Amino acid sequence: MQTETRRKVIIVDDDRDTRELLKLALQREGFDVAEAANGLRLISTLHVDQPDVILLDVMMSWIDGFELCRAIKQNDEFRNIPVVFVSARRSADDLRRGRQVGAADYFTKPVDLPALVARLRELTPEPASTEPSFEVAVVPATSAPLRPPISGSPS
Repeated sequence: MQTETRRKVIIVDDDRDTRELLKLALQREGFDVAEAANGLRLISTLHVDQPDVILLDVMMSWIDGFELCRAIKQNDEFRNIPVVFVSARRSADDLRRGRQVGAADYFTKPVDLPALVARLRELTPEPASTEPSFEVAVVPATSAPLRPPISGSPS
């Protein structure tokens, strides 16, 4: 029996509607999606269940996305998780700053969902199958019998 494993994405955005839209779209594409309304919730989630990729808004309460991305990339435990910004901020300075703090990519809202999905698939490894594997040993046939023949009568 095969257990399904899917790429894990966490969406960090303080706008609930945006999180829900992205969540539904990504789930339809086969992603396992979690949500966090702010950076504090993301940090607590990262300690429990690390995603394969983080989708991050820039403009949020408590800490902005740039500073949150910088903090993630400075943490030895989380630095290898790709961060992709999805933000309404679209200036060249914003895009450049996203790259400077360590983001793998930057998408502007309204987001091009097919392009986002394609990029997430590029950034995340294909999940390994948990289907049991078996090795088959091939034993060559020989003309020799496996045991000596019984000769004569029992003594």
